[in-house]
Amino acid sequence: MADDSRARILRAALDLFAERGYHTVSVREIAERVGLTKTAVLYHFPSKSEIVAALVEPLLVDSEEVLEAATRGRDAQARRWAVVAGLLEVWLSHGQLLRMQMQDQALSADEATFARLRTIALSAQELIAGPHADFTIRVRAAQVYAALSDPVVIFADRPADELRTAILDGARRLLGDSAAGAPVHIPAAEVPPTRPNRRGRPGAMTSDMIESARDMRDSGRPIDEIAAEFDVSRATLYRHLSKTSEL
Repeated sequence: MADDSRARILRAALDLFAERGYHTVSVREIAERVGLTKTAVLYHFPSKSEIVAALVEPLLVDSEEVLEAATRGRDAQARRWAVVAGLLEVWLSHGQLLRMQMQDQALSADEATFARLRTIALSAQELIAGPHADFTIRVRAAQVYAALSDPVVIFADRPADELRTAILDGARRLLGDSAAGAPVHIPAAEVPPTRPNRRGRPGAMTSDMIESARDMRDSGRPIDEIAAEFDVSRATLYRHLSKTSEL
């Protein structure tokens, strides 16, 4: 029941934050949406900022995993498009969080979260630009990175496949990697999965492992510590906990 309540709180908070913005939504409103008392919500999340931290963590983990996988690309071109295509998949899968960020930049309010977002942005732009890039290419890399997320929010009503194709086509035009109007084709081998498996760690967990991990999380154990306990990546751990929580 505790795990279900936590999941329902996060779903309700994300809906409200995306609709109206982080700063205008109170903990009491979140509690009313879920059908709990304010005290019950604060039991799971002692502050509103901790709700945001829990919401954004999977996006941060997914983005960091994409960048780590991209660094293993065979050449600069492969690394560039692994980042572009991989991060686009992250943005598409976390569209509501992007809408929330567009409302009032709430994801940047927490200092630690902001630092990770900044590191992700700078690392991604460096990989997109490639080694020994001149100023013009570095600017275009920054433009490409910025252009991956906004269309996901602005054109959220369009089919994902159509949106993906249009965004990748725009990225290729900016970087001069294809003739104008040419169809976008990124070989599957160059695109890392949204949640790749790190360092040969197991990508699956048994039901007993998931149950134990859930208990550890609810008791306050850090995610990194729990992942190390079961020798899985943080992305694997979040994937299984999210499925269990129906997030």
